[in-house]
Amino acid sequence: MKVSKQIIIASALLAASFFTCRGENRMSLKECMEYAISNSTKIRIQQADNDDARIARRDAILSAFTPTIEGAISAYSNFGRSVDPETNTYISTTSFNNGYSLSAGINLFNGFQAVNNMKISKTAVMMGVEREKQLQDEICLATMEAYYNVAYYSELERIIQSQVETAQSALRRAEKEEELGRKGHADVVQVAADLADREYQLISTQNKLADAYITLKDIMFFPIDAELRIELDQVGKWENLVSAVFGENSAGIVEQAQSTLPSAIIARGAMDNARVELSTAKWKLAPRLSLYGGWSTSYYSYPGTAGYVPDSFSMQFRNNGGEYVQLSLSIPIFDRLSRHSNIVRKKNAYARASAQYDQTMQQIEAEVLRAVADRNGASAAYLQSQKRAAVQKEAFALNQKKYEQGIISPIEYQTSSNNLLNAQAEKLNALLSYLIKRSVVEYYQGVSYIHQEF
Repeated sequence: MKVSKQIIIASALLAASFFTCRGENRMSLKECMEYAISNSTKIRIQQADNDDARIARRDAILSAFTPTIEGAISAYSNFGRSVDPETNTYISTTSFNNGYSLSAGINLFNGFQAVNNMKISKTAVMMGVEREKQLQDEICLATMEAYYNVAYYSELERIIQSQVETAQSALRRAEKEEELGRKGHADVVQVAADLADREYQLISTQNKLADAYITLKDIMFFPIDAELRIELDQVGKWENLVSAVFGENSAGIVEQAQSTLPSAIIARGAMDNARVELSTAKWKLAPRLSLYGGWSTSYYSYPGTAGYVPDSFSMQFRNNGGEYVQLSLSIPIFDRLSRHSNIVRKKNAYARASAQYDQTMQQIEAEVLRAVADRNGASAAYLQSQKRAAVQKEAFALNQKKYEQGIISPIEYQTSSNNLLNAQAEKLNALLSYLIKRSVVEYYQGVSYIHQEF
């Protein structure tokens, strides 16, 4: 069934208005994933391919267990020389013939081709389902990365906005102290420069946030012109998900991934199909046995022949009927070595599929071990960044008091402020990086992205 582009756009706008009008106009990560999957054009294309695979499986089953049945009706007039069906002699009289036939045939043995086609089509359906899951996982991971990117710049905007307000307050204080003669003009200029730097950083971050939202909308197939906001009150909850202790067995994760990942199942299915196709090619050298049967009857007359009265239609239909049964044995003798060439090609295809399967297993093992190491490293990095951010926050609070008391210069104060901003930004980046790598490890453990805890 074809769906017009206008209907697709209208449904997307309707879904967008639903999400952006409910609650506080904010979507959670899981809602963004669900929306991206339900509106993905890649998923729709794969679903159409899956429907084709199911039809092919149905055809393979019917071809293996059901006969082909054909019926035919013919009618023609002959105005020249023809054979009289009654006397089996040539006549030159105009004649009319009307025939009916019904035939059926079934392959009794064709080298297990029908059975192998059933196996291949069953595996193809399974591979199509796994490809759809693989696409869903890829879309969820891309959505997650884009979502965390938006969360990063949103939180960074809040941090820089707070520092802009602090810098504005410091500038007002410096200007007042200049009026009282406590600070020189150079100090005021330095504080104003610090404020300008913070305002520039804020504008740059806001631009990056807008670009991050566009990227997220594009991945979700969300209307670009519609408003989209994500939940930003989950940072504290995300911090509670960080752990420094991991007791799982990496070898167990590798084994789990190699048995459950869609890429592994697809590679295994391709290898199995290649093996079955090789078996089918070999069995094409064997004879084929087929059974056919049929029934036919006819009606004829000689219109325009004086004194000729044909038998009635019902009588001829009954009397002219005949049946046949045919058992056919086809033995391949010489076909220019095409069957042997096909066997060689199928052997090569099976060798390629086997090598691809081994390569996929090797890649999965490397990816799992790398993902576990990356997650452990990201956890350690976040915990260290958390300590660093806490120390820099305390240092900035002390330096702020010193600056207000005139103990340190504006440059030292600005340096302390920059250190705090960098520490907070790196802490946030380390947190979101850990969350992504943690989700990848859970995915390799058999938990799809959309079913994970966030």
